[in-house]
Amino acid sequence: MSMRTLNRPRGLWQVLREALPTRHGGLRRCAGGDGREAPEGHVHLIGCGPGDPELLTLRAARLIREAQVVFYDRLIDPAVLALTPRNARRVYVGKRCGDHAVGQSGIERQMIAAARAGRRVVRLKGGDPFIFGRGGEELRACRSAGIACAVVPGVTAALGCAAEAALPLTFRGVARAVTFATAQTDKGAEIDGAFAPMLSAGHTLALYMGRRMLRETAARLLSQGVPCDLPVAVVLDGTTARQRTLKGTLAQLPDTGPAPEGTAGLVLLGRSIAAAEIDVPANA
Repeated sequence: MSMRTLNRPRGLWQVLREALPTRHGGLRRCAGGDGREAPEGHVHLIGCGPGDPELLTLRAARLIREAQVVFYDRLIDPAVLALTPRNARRVYVGKRCGDHAVGQSGIERQMIAAARAGRRVVRLKGGDPFIFGRGGEELRACRSAGIACAVVPGVTAALGCAAEAALPLTFRGVARAVTFATAQTDKGAEIDGAFAPMLSAGHTLALYMGRRMLRETAARLLSQGVPCDLPVAVVLDGTTARQRTLKGTLAQLPDTGPAPEGTAGLVLLGRSIAAAEIDVPANA
């Protein structure tokens, strides 16, 4: 197994922060996508990527700078929060396993109340709002309350972590499909039998929130007939300066060992993640 630590400068981010213009005036497009300007008092659900603030889109950065009320998650980088206006109200609504600062219904009620008061509301989410980010629930809640709401996409963890760790999710002749899944459902169910045929057929599986269930995941997949030599990688705190990438096989699914509370983890399984590796001669 190998481990890699990411450490790189953030000069470009500083340049973008200083150069981006500020433009008030509500939603650039209303929730219906018809191009009309929306009135004051609205919500933007913004994907902030898996960790590195330089992965934030230009549109997201502009909307954050225009915000009056900001609801933000646990994994939002301080550099992203630094874009918010000084007079903006920040509301922490972060969650971790078994510990929610505010329940989901409470978050939705607060966002709706702020928008009804005529505020420009942004909801900052790690990754992408529509990929295990509960963005669909918040969009529905806003629409049901008659609040204009739009979604700004972000780089989801599987894409950001795979790129930073140089682990292809697809590879010609090796893998032509990728599945995003959670290691556990809201009802506690574990990995089901649907994934074994996919992995055996050459698909790639990205398991979100899977760090705490590595042994259980390996045992379940092996019992379902997945080859023991299937390449596996665990990416911790992906795209940040703390990133660690652990590689192995399903039979030796990397044990991350003790990790600080709140460490984000993504598990990647499939032949494609090892397809770009090359053997370097010992005397090279």
